[in-house]
Amino acid sequence: MKLILLALKTLSRNRLRTLLTVLGVATGMFLFAAVETMQHSLGKATQMSADDTTLVVYRENRFCPSTSRLPEHYASTIRKIDGVREVIPIQITVNNCGASLDVITFRGIPPLTLKDYNPDLRVVSGSYDDFLKRSDAALVGGHFAARRGLKPGDQFEAVGVKVQVAAVIESDSPQDNNVAYVHLPFLQQASRVGLGVVTQFNVKVDSAEKLDEVASAIDETFRADQQPTNTRPEKAFFAETARQMIELIHFTRWLGFGAVAAVLGLVANALLLIVRSRVKETAILQTIGFSKLRISFLVMTEGLFLGFLGGLVGVAAAMLFFHLKAFTFGNEGLTLAIAPSVTVLIRGLAIAIALGLIASLYPAWKATSRPLIQTLNA
Repeated sequence: MKLILLALKTLSRNRLRTLLTVLGVATGMFLFAAVETMQHSLGKATQMSADDTTLVVYRENRFCPSTSRLPEHYASTIRKIDGVREVIPIQITVNNCGASLDVITFRGIPPLTLKDYNPDLRVVSGSYDDFLKRSDAALVGGHFAARRGLKPGDQFEAVGVKVQVAAVIESDSPQDNNVAYVHLPFLQQASRVGLGVVTQFNVKVDSAEKLDEVASAIDETFRADQQPTNTRPEKAFFAETARQMIELIHFTRWLGFGAVAAVLGLVANALLLIVRSRVKETAILQTIGFSKLRISFLVMTEGLFLGFLGGLVGVAAAMLFFHLKAFTFGNEGLTLAIAPSVTVLIRGLAIAIALGLIASLYPAWKATSRPLIQTLNA
């Protein structure tokens, strides 16, 4: 404990150098935490789990929602397939089919069936009944509302569609938090695709084990039709369709590696400067009985504090930044919310502490490598 207090005192004696080092570490860890947050959000959106029971029925060989058109009456046929629990037709209209940070997505659904299909939907503000009463009403996801500054009663227009916000909603599904749900007939007319035509069907099956079986059955049913289908699990559909966005996010890993290397070099350089500036002080400590091991532990403790303080500031700043900004990536009608996570916070802090300790190994050895007499004469 005394060595820990001594390490804090030695760092506080050089406040400016310590502050600059902590800020440098914080900058690197901010970048690392930002990259990890994007990777974590992408993993949640694309990695299958045993709880996933949703299929997406799309027009075969189509990607952008504006090119996928299926007859709405397919829904009644899909319901008869063994293993299907629920079906909901969806019309999607977006302002940009390419990879974009500012995507506006309208999802037209039969209003009376939405809550039955998605019971996890929660109204944060406004009224669901108001949504049912007005044909031009919209349920706006929490991230979408925060990004656009929308609240119940507001009107907004995009992609030629003008709606009134009836309620702000939240859901365990990331997609629901980033779109505006509107009445299906209203969106069909507003987007000029015509009544009876939808972009896709979302299908819930009895269990995750039946996903492939039901998907094959649906595609086989409509294989000879004029509008054949391609059915995939929802997360697999996201991973395949939003390929541009996924490649972009995967590239950011190199930025994360660069941030880690920068933090490692910064802490090591700061500790080397500290060790060189107090050569005689280290020699005096050895003279009064401090062992080389204790002096090495002192330097490593300083590295740990620099890593911890910088990591705490940088990671916390990244979490706050993503919480306030509510960034969303969009690609081909699919949206990915970059949401802060406790997992990333803990991982970032652990890595910052580990980097501080690793960076202090060479300075700790350097502090005790010279003979005592030679150090006293320095």
